[in-house]
Amino acid sequence: MTPHAAYAARLAARRAEVATFDHRIDRLGQWRIAVFVLAAVLANVGAVTGAFAWWWALAAGGPFVVLFARGKVLGTQRNRVLRAVRFYEQGLDRLAGTWAGRGPDGSRFAGPDHPFAADLDVFGRGGLFQRVCTARTADGEQLLANWFLTPATPDEIRSRQAAVADLRDRLDLREYLAVAGADVQAATDFAVLRTWAAEPPRDVSPGRRWAVVVLGWCNAAALLGWLAAGTTGLPLLLTLALSAAAVSPLDRWGRTTIATLERVANDLPLLESALLRFESEAFAAARLKQVFAADANGPPSRQIRDLRQLANRIAGRRNHVAVPFALLTLWDVRTAFQFDDWKRRSGAGVSKWLAEIADLEALSSLAGSSFENPADPFPTVVEDAAAGFDAVALGHPLLPPDKCVANDVRLGGDVRVLVVSGSNMSGKSTLLRSIGANAVLGLAGGTVRAKSLTLTPLAVGATIRVQDSLQDGRSRFFAEVTRVRAVLQLAAGPLPVLFLFDELFAGTNSADRVKGAEAVLRKLLDGRAIGLVTTHDLALTDATAALGGRAVNVHFADQVADGEMTFDYTMRPGVVSHGNGIALMRAVGLEV
Repeated sequence: MTPHAAYAARLAARRAEVATFDHRIDRLGQWRIAVFVLAAVLANVGAVTGAFAWWWALAAGGPFVVLFARGKVLGTQRNRVLRAVRFYEQGLDRLAGTWAGRGPDGSRFAGPDHPFAADLDVFGRGGLFQRVCTARTADGEQLLANWFLTPATPDEIRSRQAAVADLRDRLDLREYLAVAGADVQAATDFAVLRTWAAEPPRDVSPGRRWAVVVLGWCNAAALLGWLAAGTTGLPLLLTLALSAAAVSPLDRWGRTTIATLERVANDLPLLESALLRFESEAFAAARLKQVFAADANGPPSRQIRDLRQLANRIAGRRNHVAVPFALLTLWDVRTAFQFDDWKRRSGAGVSKWLAEIADLEALSSLAGSSFENPADPFPTVVEDAAAGFDAVALGHPLLPPDKCVANDVRLGGDVRVLVVSGSNMSGKSTLLRSIGANAVLGLAGGTVRAKSLTLTPLAVGATIRVQDSLQDGRSRFFAEVTRVRAVLQLAAGPLPVLFLFDELFAGTNSADRVKGAEAVLRKLLDGRAIGLVTTHDLALTDATAALGGRAVNVHFADQVADGEMTFDYTMRPGVVSHGNGIALMRAVGLEV
């Protein structure tokens, strides 16, 4: 089945399940009403006729409670299926190209001074991250963002590729992860759990622990004796005084521990479900086989289940009726002891499990993107001291495949720079973004929009979307010069640089522009850099002669037929022969 057919079939099935749940929940509601009415009738008949006691009608309370509880269960199950409906609706939106603005956009992960994030639409509305990310946890989002921002080593990339290929067709797994846990809008953040689990357990002597437990029950027994057996209140006062002495050094710690676990209690079902599902999968990739190994305390999912069951007890403490009993039995400190015991057994594994889940979520996000774009291959990443980028039929991964015009791009070896001239709207900037976006995806371990792509590890730097800043007092030209300096500094690092300069130094006069651009390109070529420079200024195309065979001119052009301007977005060798600026001005009504 095609991705669209698979999503559409599953969406129809899940919608049918929702309809079934709606019908069953409606029927339960009718039964609850019937039971309530029957109880009211019986109560009235009993009161009026005296044939039986009116309070016999309370026997209907049992069936009513059962029906109510069943309705809650069905409601929870319906919500899970409804989340599956949304999962497949979002998948179909991505396939249709209408996904922009839906899902996390990752804007918080890169600042405006990052060397390529804003230029290549990595984050933000309609960016790569929003298109790819399906992570449910904040750790998973953060890890995927880090992969996009930092190129991996060839060995790591190949490891991720093998895992992504293994996960690609596991649609059941991705659906399960999408519906697991509670229905929350933001990604679940386990930072509080990680911090608490990493803290050392409280050092409490066995004697004091036993004293707290025994005194708690002694308080309850003394109160019961006073109220029911007619004893004096002296034993209760004595046990309360002893309890205060035993608990006083631990009271603040106990309340803090309880408050911490209250904050994560609602998130534990998601963690438990994810661990349980991953543990049950039979993976083929070596990277995936190594995760979630059981230890002396059992599988990680069972250990988190134990913590969840402990955390569920916190809900009872919120009941005002239970507060006096909790105070008498020293409930906070006794429960904190149990949490601490869990931490001693399993706390060391929490950070590892969360890291493994984040890794699987990031891989699963890349796998989902690969599944939805079956024609997109993995790139071949080679270890080479010289930089290289060799693409056949390269397109932009955010454009619908049927609207994406592909071009061959070869950088490395003798030709290391392409100077791209062309008319407005002809596709120059899109080419830069296509190269950069595919480099980001490929070096993160994902698939690319190309027939084939071979590249070396590269550090990317771009000046496609450099902005001025009124607050910082920076002009666009100053911001661009600053960014170019950052790219030059990047070139001094351990990786070759892939630079993508759009209209380099357009904010200055032509002479300074040509001189500055030629100096920057020469400096980059003296290192191991490769890249592209676009320009409207044909004077800049003469720089290729000064740079020798290391730089060549290519161009995009427009065609005018019957007064209509069209573009084929195809890159051709040489310098563009004409511009279209005046024609565009006139097309929008400017009298020039």
